[in-house]
Amino acid sequence: MQNVQKYLAQNKDRFLEELIELLKIPSISADSAFSQDVIDTSEAVKAALEKAGCDLVEICETDGYPIVYGEKIINPDLPTVLVYGHYDVQPPDPVDLWNSPPFEPVIKETPIHPEGAIFARGACDDKGQMYMHVKALEFMVKTDQLPCNVKFMIEGEEEVGSNNLGVFVAANKEKLANDVILISDTGMIANDVPSITTGLRGLSYVEVEVTGPNRDLHSGLYGGAVANPINILAKMIASLHDENNHITIPGFYDKVDELSEQERAEMAKAPFSLEKYKKSLQINAVHGEEGYSTNERNSIRPTLDVNGIWGGYIGEGAKTVIASKAYAKISMRLVPHQDWQEITELFKTHFEKIAPKSVTVKVKPHHGGQGYVTPIDNTAYQAAAKAYETTFGKTPVPQRSGGSIPIVSLFEKELKSKTILMGFGLDSDAIHSPNEHFGVWNYLKGIETIPYFYKYFTEMS
Repeated sequence: MQNVQKYLAQNKDRFLEELIELLKIPSISADSAFSQDVIDTSEAVKAALEKAGCDLVEICETDGYPIVYGEKIINPDLPTVLVYGHYDVQPPDPVDLWNSPPFEPVIKETPIHPEGAIFARGACDDKGQMYMHVKALEFMVKTDQLPCNVKFMIEGEEEVGSNNLGVFVAANKEKLANDVILISDTGMIANDVPSITTGLRGLSYVEVEVTGPNRDLHSGLYGGAVANPINILAKMIASLHDENNHITIPGFYDKVDELSEQERAEMAKAPFSLEKYKKSLQINAVHGEEGYSTNERNSIRPTLDVNGIWGGYIGEGAKTVIASKAYAKISMRLVPHQDWQEITELFKTHFEKIAPKSVTVKVKPHHGGQGYVTPIDNTAYQAAAKAYETTFGKTPVPQRSGGSIPIVSLFEKELKSKTILMGFGLDSDAIHSPNEHFGVWNYLKGIETIPYFYKYFTEMS
């Protein structure tokens, strides 16, 4: 790829300004109050793809938020890369923990990002990383260096489970036909340790409701005589792990693959400092399933975590009540071969079984998806590795991620294509948290590296 660094230098300020404008739109798919903003973002993505050089761009309606489809077909006989990304973002809550407003992007220097980082909701997940692909296409088209065909599928419901994406994919297999799927919605180990994600965990997300009396009760008049749903919910949740932090749901581990000692030894070669990890999170000690390292716990082992819990009075001052209801949201990260629907049913059966007779329990499944592993001996992975070697000067480390992108396994099922996960974010970028950010260096490095993937994949195919 000739002159990619020169093109970046000439257009750096514009590339940053365009991303900042996109980040200003609060495309929060989980909150219907922002539905027009989500739709406005889809229109902005459409305009960006047209400007970058796509010959065809469409807003494809679904039963939820639209999918933006774009393509640049230069020769049907050449390979086709399908780029997937999402333009919706997580809610910014708790807003008071942000150092700057979540939808008023600012660039600030940090110890990890001395060149500056863009602070805004969606900066890394996934607007910033998705937009790298738009700008990479622009570079290849404007300099007449696009070596193959490219298609884009950018959705607006990833943060709420991609409920309508499967329907769209199944109905548009010919439109979406490709030789490889390229996604940047993951991270890498460090700016000086590039890595390619080779595995993702699956996900089962549920909401539970525990009901006791038919109304909130005076805790003095009824305390000790009537079940307190909050107390009971807390005990039920606590029982879901044993003293070794092993999940107690019967059948939960039945399909979990145990990696060989050799595979675990290879994983352990990835650079990792436990002390730096603890310091970055301001914790005194790590926590997790007995018998596994920190990096194993957050990648190759399944987990169960409470994501939210509420009930009763939480306002200012005191109100002495026994709440009628208590609630919690619970996510389970799953490893390959664990079926998310089966795990959801196992959870429901177990949670209902352990409830005392003094309360009733409802388990409401939200969404989920399967885990995924991509082999490192295929052409697409090798092309990606060579691309990183070209721009980073180092061979990337294959790495399993603890995160979930449920649609990756769906893509392979429906489109018969492998997915390459070329992420340029860092664990410290605070995705899904206050003060989410994305390094300016990382953003530009992604735009620099992606065109080389196209070049090498075309040459190797």
